[in-house]
Amino acid sequence: MNRPVYMDYHATTPVDPAVLDDMLPYFRERFGNASSRSHSFGWQAEEGVETARQRIGRLIHSDAREIVFTSGATESNNLAIKGVVDFYRDRGNHVITAATEHKAVLDALKALAKRQLAEVTVLPVDRDGHVDPEAVRRAITPKTVLVSLMMANNEIGTIHPAEEIGRITRERGVLFHTDAAQAVGKVPIDVERMGIDLLSMTAHKLYGPKGIGALYVRSRNPRVRLAPQNEGGGQERGLRSGTLNVPGIVGIGAACELAGRVMEEEAIKLRSLRSRLHERLVEAIDQVTLNGHPTDRLAGNLSLSFAHVEGESLLMALSEDVALSSGSACTSATLEPSHVLRAIGVSDDLAHATIRFGLGRYTSEEEVDFVAERVATEVRRLRRLSPLYGVRPSITR
Repeated sequence: MNRPVYMDYHATTPVDPAVLDDMLPYFRERFGNASSRSHSFGWQAEEGVETARQRIGRLIHSDAREIVFTSGATESNNLAIKGVVDFYRDRGNHVITAATEHKAVLDALKALAKRQLAEVTVLPVDRDGHVDPEAVRRAITPKTVLVSLMMANNEIGTIHPAEEIGRITRERGVLFHTDAAQAVGKVPIDVERMGIDLLSMTAHKLYGPKGIGALYVRSRNPRVRLAPQNEGGGQERGLRSGTLNVPGIVGIGAACELAGRVMEEEAIKLRSLRSRLHERLVEAIDQVTLNGHPTDRLAGNLSLSFAHVEGESLLMALSEDVALSSGSACTSATLEPSHVLRAIGVSDDLAHATIRFGLGRYTSEEEVDFVAERVATEVRRLRRLSPLYGVRPSITR
């Protein structure tokens, strides 16, 4: 067993060897610019790009022509949200989202609100992290142009009822965008059945390369229009100008094709490993709280709060043996408690005592058992140093 054991698969994943094999020729012999239409080097690059579109389309049940390549989910989120608000400003400027969204969504909306370009309603979630579809229905006004709600939460793993929300937005004639960065390749997605109009994704969460993502943009029933957020050579139907990252695009396509084949079997394996880890930790130490929905969650996600333990101290104590995080990698530098944990009612003390375990494709039973033992050992050690442990009841939600 290699150390440190990697259990931060929600932050990023290693590139799968099969994905890398597909990418390598596009760094070397097929190095052409996909916009070069006058020779074979360009044709080969373009063929790689179009194959990737088809592979992504099959995974999410869309037409390949509805896939727009970006640098990642953050850019996809910004293009979807700002592009809709800009293009449909004559129809309205109201956007609905939820308190547990990724900062790429919340900060994009905050920037629009600050410039008075959008009115934003941020819906609460329940203790498990679910947004109530009926709350979405009640929040829609004649000025609403977009509902933006993530498919699966990056910190607590809770999966939103996307299909029910999609039915509501379709009934009310409002566009539905979902940040599916954590969900693509891990849970079944059908943009037609779910009524999704815009979907953001990124390769590095599903064993593809970093720096490449995609945005699904519905082309009919209804046709979604976006205002481009950068100008240039008119690539990607003018929605996202810039020379295409052909090796990265080939990589995200290969990762999606592979995910489509192994997703069901992988989810079964990860649920089993997650349950094994959770059970061993609960058996070994007391006052452990699960965050997020107990079953309606990503198969590889386990968010636990350890009362009377400082999370950062626990991470540091484990850092040579186990790679873990306290939450989103995008906000790990801040000392503020997680906005996701606050939104589901976790106290600041307990939020600071939370660890996110991210299990993935290469996680083994041996690693799970090793991590459970190391975490339990360090929690007990840190609690012996705490003047509060054993003195007063555990802080709970």
